[in-house]
Amino acid sequence: MSVGIVNQTVTATRAITTRRGAKVPRPRGKRGIPLTVLGIVFLAIMVFPVYWMVNTSFQATSGAATATWFPLAPTLAGYRAALEQQGQNFVSSMVISLGTVVLTLAVATPAAYGLARFRMRGTRVFLLVLLITQMIPAIVIANALYTLFNNVGLLNSYVGLILADSAVQVPFAILLMRAFMESIPPSLVEAALVDGASDFRAFVSIVVPISRNAIVTAALFTFLGAWGDFLIALTLTSTTAVRPITLGIYNYIGSNVTDWGPVMATSVLASLPAAVLLIFAQRYISAGALGGAVK
Repeated sequence: MSVGIVNQTVTATRAITTRRGAKVPRPRGKRGIPLTVLGIVFLAIMVFPVYWMVNTSFQATSGAATATWFPLAPTLAGYRAALEQQGQNFVSSMVISLGTVVLTLAVATPAAYGLARFRMRGTRVFLLVLLITQMIPAIVIANALYTLFNNVGLLNSYVGLILADSAVQVPFAILLMRAFMESIPPSLVEAALVDGASDFRAFVSIVVPISRNAIVTAALFTFLGAWGDFLIALTLTSTTAVRPITLGIYNYIGSNVTDWGPVMATSVLASLPAAVLLIFAQRYISAGALGGAVK
């Protein structure tokens, strides 16, 4: 009996609402189809250059424009040529990128913690300067460093490129990690200090593990920035000894290119480290370590 009364009440309420001009909610299934199709179209447009790069890398053609839509007779000749001719450039890029990550985190992590933990005069001005540095083009920084590095003998060296790339990446890493470290409850650090730990020990044992997600995110962006750097490497290097892969691809492509297979193969190989890092770093970026630490 009570169920029937409830059903009648709901039916009467819907009728009154409809008469007043209110719209009855409609299922969203059909309305979502056009948006899904539109999303697939945009995704296909963005992914097509990547597909064409991979497709051309497996074809023994004379030009990218003459490649077929599918590699009907796939070959690894382009990849063999790429490894033979660009292998040293891959090693140089890896050394520069990893060195930049280590130096950037070594400088930015304690700096971010200091700006988040301690209240000092001029902090806002310093943060404003960091923001302003993000607006300076990389070529301006490279030109400014050229004279300095030339005087101290750091041109055409791994150390010079690592220092230059770190100078570009440190401000962003500080801003990124500071925003996370500000959300860490002070009670966690204060508890460690009460137990006799120093500020440095509390930073290493408490702040760094909790900030793992922010540190991994900063390391990822730093690696991608150093791996894809072109202007700084072009300005500070003039020999092939420390040439990164970006310059290798640039010099690979010229007016007399007759075989695009190795060029595309080199591009594919240069994209693999970034793709692998993005796949493995997703869980660290999306995870919430702070909530578990507070509990």
